[in-house]
Amino acid sequence: MRLFHTTTSTNHLFTKVIMFLTAVALLAGCDIFGGKEDSLGADRITNEKVQKITRYEGKMSRAIPYVYTAKKELSLTFNGMGDQETMKRLLDELDAHQIKATFFLPGMRVAEEPDIANEILSRGHEIENNTLNRLDMSKLSYEQMVKEIQLANEVIKKETGVAPRYVRTKTGDYNDDVRLAAAQLGMDAVVSYNINPKDWDMKDAEVIGEYVERYISRGGIISLNTDINPEVISSIAHIAKAATDIGYKLIPLKDLVANGGERKPLEQIPGYDAAKMNLEDKDAKYELVYQADTNKKQIALTFDDWGSDKTVTKILDILAEHDVPATFFLRAQGVENNPNLARAMIEGGHDVANHSYTHPVITTLTPEQLQQDLVKAHQVITEAIQEQPTMLFRPPTGEIDDQAGRTIAAAGYPVIAMYDVTTLDWDVNNSAADIVNGIMRKTQDGSIILLHMLDNIHTIEALPVVLESLRSKGFSFVKMSDMMDLKGRQ
Repeated sequence: MRLFHTTTSTNHLFTKVIMFLTAVALLAGCDIFGGKEDSLGADRITNEKVQKITRYEGKMSRAIPYVYTAKKELSLTFNGMGDQETMKRLLDELDAHQIKATFFLPGMRVAEEPDIANEILSRGHEIENNTLNRLDMSKLSYEQMVKEIQLANEVIKKETGVAPRYVRTKTGDYNDDVRLAAAQLGMDAVVSYNINPKDWDMKDAEVIGEYVERYISRGGIISLNTDINPEVISSIAHIAKAATDIGYKLIPLKDLVANGGERKPLEQIPGYDAAKMNLEDKDAKYELVYQADTNKKQIALTFDDWGSDKTVTKILDILAEHDVPATFFLRAQGVENNPNLARAMIEGGHDVANHSYTHPVITTLTPEQLQQDLVKAHQVITEAIQEQPTMLFRPPTGEIDDQAGRTIAAAGYPVIAMYDVTTLDWDVNNSAADIVNGIMRKTQDGSIILLHMLDNIHTIEALPVVLESLRSKGFSFVKMSDMMDLKGRQ
């Protein structure tokens, strides 16, 4: 028995011809039949053509480049619709790796080969709208945009029984008119993506997989094509492995959205303005904290900078396995590209603090430049974690002078977090053993330990040994804000 049934009745084919000609007429804005009377139904087409579409004035549909979630979930999505052989191989490969995906299908291809669309559904995948003909929406009028989306919805509903809730343009790009058109048609969202391996550039399967591994993220939306590069099929195994290696699950887009949330705008988050420009810093007081003054065997484990989702997730998993809270000083330029990862730190019970936006040597900046960088970092981190971050600032490279200290304090960060234990773990030449030995030799009551969450260094390898060894010496781990009683200082 063949996977796709291709026999089409004369009446069914006739209907598809009518649908195609209707779409062309509507999009072209002209009467292609040359008169009002035609055996193919020109009267109906002409009547539809003259019904003007008024621009929608309500709220735009959501724009979804990724889903806001700290869960270890993301979606694999496809654009276009390949031929029968290609789609069979692709669906078999997805089945082999137990992946349920989301297919954005062009309405005209569904009209041409509805059996393929229905097979996608029967395999447990999701179908959404890739517009009728995958035209460049930026070159269409608003009325044409509405018709491109609407006709695709109608074709998909007629042939599969599914009413699409999401639309994606051919390139994934969109403007406000596309979002208004989608809203006018009652659609939930215009979907783009944040993980694009650019398979259309004819990359091979391994390269596609490596790209996904590098940029994989919680709530991420991967975009691939079914009808351009045959290597996409072989890349599924690489993508599945990349997700499995860090414990992520690939789920349909509708489930990802349902499991996620919507981020509040920055101005609606309490504490978003706790850092602000203030160049009147003459009398600003600051405190440099290198170590807590305590007789308790408490220590604070801190991590600086930023890394890939794979690296940071492994750190979070090790901390969770050992039940250790930490303080993360985030380079906000990285947070901006992957805000869900910062939120995952909060949900993991850790503190998140400010490590600048661009990671400059702050003693080389003017006071205005320093405050601009610091305030931007504060706002980016606040929006990412949806709450005010811990009000600690750690200077990149650890360099600071009196002027920089006063400038930072005047902007809202009077407590500057330094450290007394560092092993230069950011240097790949320092082995895991070097890191462990350095920490064990230097750590004492109240120590603040500096580590990094950069890719391709030996910190992850050293971390479990560090945690177990420090615990064996009777040390307990606390967040830096708790060890310093930061709330009591404010």
